[in-house]
Formats: sequence, structure tokens, C-alpha cells
Amino acid sequence: MRDIYLWWIGADAADSQLLAAVRSVIERTFGRTVHVWSGRDRPIDAFDPRRQQHSSTRILQWLVERRPQEGHKVLALTDVDLFIPILTFVFGEAQLDGTAAVVSTARLRTNHAVGNMRLLTTRLAKECVHELGHTFSLIHCDRPGCVMRRSVNLLDVDAKTASFCEDCRARYLELEREGRGDHEQRADADSDRGR
Repeated sequence: MRDIYLWWIGADAADSQLLAAVRSVIERTFGRTVHVWSGRDRPIDAFDPRRQQHSSTRILQWLVERRPQEGHKVLALTDVDLFIPILTFVFGEAQLDGTAAVVSTARLRTNHAVGNMRLLTTRLAKECVHELGHTFSLIHCDRPGCVMRRSVNLLDVDAKTASFCEDCRARYLELEREGRGDHEQRADADSDRGR
């Protein structure tokens, strides 16, 4: 069973308490060891000056090339604003049945979340579990409250839990028994996005 590496690649310094809280949720949800990686590399070609945002797809490509341990999953956390070309922003993006995911705190911080670390931590943990779920081959779920439900705005993020519904949990366990969660192949990226 392969591990998960949590890697802060933000512009500002990492918040160790935030990373520890997210790590705990991920370990509990996936039943895997999560390592906090402190590599100093950062993607240098992801910034789009026209949009004043960073390309999440380019960050994923960069992560695949530089992940801390070959064969393991890597989840990058950042504080920069992310986008894909057809959308205004994304909370995160992941390789479906792949090895890399990225989630940003930029759109998870609202006026009432700026000074509220608990709210930011809860939102970030949900989006991290969601994007990692995609790397384990889980697709979007229609069940209210399921962490795999699509989020197009903060109301959607706040309405879901950090847990899989019964169906998604069963699917994850089934994929794990089949060994699907440890695939190396790259599939289409999936995003949770704004408009």
C-alpha cells in the first residue's frame, strides 16, 4: 500500500497546525500513512500573468515529475489562486486514477474565514479528501453531504462533510482490494471549480 505525501508549495510559509489537521483527516479517511514533505522546489511556469492566477494543470504536471517518492501519491497545498482555462477558478484539481492532486486555500478563505482557522481547516480538509478521492479513481457523487460531491462555490463546500457516503466508501474499499488505488497511469484530470 502506497503512502501519501502532503507538500506545501504556497507563496507564504506553511502553517504547521493547518497541515497537521489536514494530515490527520486524510490518514483517517484513507487508512494510509501521510507524510508532510518540505521540499523547497516550486513550480515556476504555472503563473499566468494575463489571468493573475496559477494553472492547476501545470502544477499537476510539475508534481508528477518532482513528487517526493516514486509510486506514491502527492497532494500539493498552496495559497495561490488556481484556474483551468474554461473556468474562473478551481478549488483544486486531481488526476483521476493518477498520482497527483493540488488544492488551494485562496478561494477557501472568505471574509468570515480569514480569522477563523477552524472554518478554513474544515474546508481545506474536505477539498483535500475530495481531490485525493479522484486519484483513487472515485468520481463525483450526487449524494448530499458526501465529500465526493462537486463543489462550484463555498456554499457547496460548506454543505458537504469530510467523509465518503456509504456508496463511495464501499467503492474506495473495492478499488483498494483490486489494487486500483495504486495505479501509476495518468487519466483525465478532474476539477472542482467556480464559474
